[in-house]
Amino acid sequence: MRHSNKSKKILALFLVLMFGFVIFLAVMLYTAVHTRAIPSIYSEESGKAQRGSIISADGFHIATTQKLYKAVVNTRNIDPGKEELFIQLFSIYSGISPEEIRQRLHTRKGSVTLSYHISPKEAMYLKTLAFELRRLHVFIEYETPDGDRILQGLSIIESGEAREYPYGKLLTPLLGYPRKIEEDGYTRVYGIKGLEKFFDEELNPQQNRTQKALRDVNGYLILNKKSDFKRQINGLNIKLNIPIALQARVEAITDRIKDKLQADEIIATVMDSKSGKILALASSNRFDPSHITKEDYPSLNTNAIEYSYEPGSVIKPVIFSLLLEQHLINPYDMVNGHNGSYTMGRKTIKDEHKFSMLSAEDVIVYSSNIGIAQLAQKLNGVEFTEGLKRFGFTHFSGIDLPYEKRGSVPSSAQLNNYLYKAITAYGYGMRANAMQLVKAFNVFNNGGKLINPMVVDSLIDDNGRVIPMQVQAPIQVISPATAEQMKRILIKTVNEGTGTVAKTPGIEVGGKTGTAHIAKNGGYSNNYHTSFIGFANDGKHNYTIGIMVNNPRTVYFASITSVPVFKAIVDMMIEEKFLTVDPAAAAAAAAEPTPTHPL
Repeated sequence: MRHSNKSKKILALFLVLMFGFVIFLAVMLYTAVHTRAIPSIYSEESGKAQRGSIISADGFHIATTQKLYKAVVNTRNIDPGKEELFIQLFSIYSGISPEEIRQRLHTRKGSVTLSYHISPKEAMYLKTLAFELRRLHVFIEYETPDGDRILQGLSIIESGEAREYPYGKLLTPLLGYPRKIEEDGYTRVYGIKGLEKFFDEELNPQQNRTQKALRDVNGYLILNKKSDFKRQINGLNIKLNIPIALQARVEAITDRIKDKLQADEIIATVMDSKSGKILALASSNRFDPSHITKEDYPSLNTNAIEYSYEPGSVIKPVIFSLLLEQHLINPYDMVNGHNGSYTMGRKTIKDEHKFSMLSAEDVIVYSSNIGIAQLAQKLNGVEFTEGLKRFGFTHFSGIDLPYEKRGSVPSSAQLNNYLYKAITAYGYGMRANAMQLVKAFNVFNNGGKLINPMVVDSLIDDNGRVIPMQVQAPIQVISPATAEQMKRILIKTVNEGTGTVAKTPGIEVGGKTGTAHIAKNGGYSNNYHTSFIGFANDGKHNYTIGIMVNNPRTVYFASITSVPVFKAIVDMMIEEKFLTVDPAAAAAAAAEPTPTHPL
């Protein structure tokens, strides 16, 4: 009987154990085949893409982007007994005075931002400080009303970006400037003027970096096929055609001569005649894009394209070329100079240089208003208007800059009137900007072809891939033969006429002066725009150079205001090896007598 009871007990125990084992196997099987609700083991990291840089032709970064950080601390976490230690150490690492830090800490209880504009280098030092403050137990836990215990130290958080201009005023206003915009608590910059505006879309960051993946026990991301990854794509870099060395020296020339002439502004453009590449675009009126003041407002526009004016006598070669192209004149035809004064209807036209008779080409050489007024009568209104438009007037110049003013020319109906023809032929009654004039004159130094001026050479992505700028095909405006005739006449203008100051032995130089009254209050004032547009060639290199002086006060003739700027730039380009003097031509030129003509 006792043996039977013992067997029953053993059997019962065995069954209990078996039942437990079966339950264990069932739970294990259920766990293996069913999805479990477990805490997320995914982690996410992100990084902000940056705006691209603007780089000079010789590799200098003229505009760059710097990331900004802010320092945030929760005042409830600072041990009251160690608050002064925190203040003194943060002051040392940040450069902010202890008084300012103390004041910010006591403005409110809770999260306080101690600094908004921390550079990457300063951020690195402050992150080290944050670690040391934890080690020194400067921070303590505090309890929320819900009973949660929170410990937050010093946090260094990426807060935005700032545009940096290491060379200050260099290349402004061409470079332009940006403005700041807040996007979800992050400060971005967007272009407002100049290159920053025109290429804003290309410069802007394309895609922020994000990584979402499983994390290991240490919190590090485990990157595999299941990871969600988007790489950071920064904005494109812009590579200019302008080298810093040349630009800086051209700017120095405009500054020096502006002071001498007491002018409002001097604008200088240097363009490669064959490619249209702008090698320098300088204004005497510049600003620091990082620190724009109210006094800078008049200098913010790129007046080479944003300011149009009546060009004066620099338009005469364009009109003359239209006459030559249509075989309406011969350079050696004789024109009556009327001894410097000629009445046409109700208008009396005056010349600075008095001639009884002069050849048609000498109308350009000595800049005769009377001569060109008479020659222009050979064009009808349509030929006149359409001819100016073919040279690019009233059209955008095609330069890669925003806010260009296209100017204007009289209508064909107006230019059927003899007086309109006369006045427009010597540069009044129409408006153009300085870049349009350079583009038009370049036709004479480029075989009769019109090409667009280009500031930017290429775009460069993060991988170093170079994307060349699209170049518009040249347009044949006048025949090569007409262009060569005009080139010869413009060289004669420098050698014998109103542009003799520009003469440079050993370099082929030609050009045309222009002096025009500034229109004001419905009439013409005793203020002037003066211009000299010309070219300088050495057999291997061909450059078109345009100068505009706005309102010189000491003297006003272009020959003694604009031409010296041109001459100084050509001399400097010889020094910088952009032009090479032909020794034989220089010796021959030195042996020739210097012509003496009135200015």
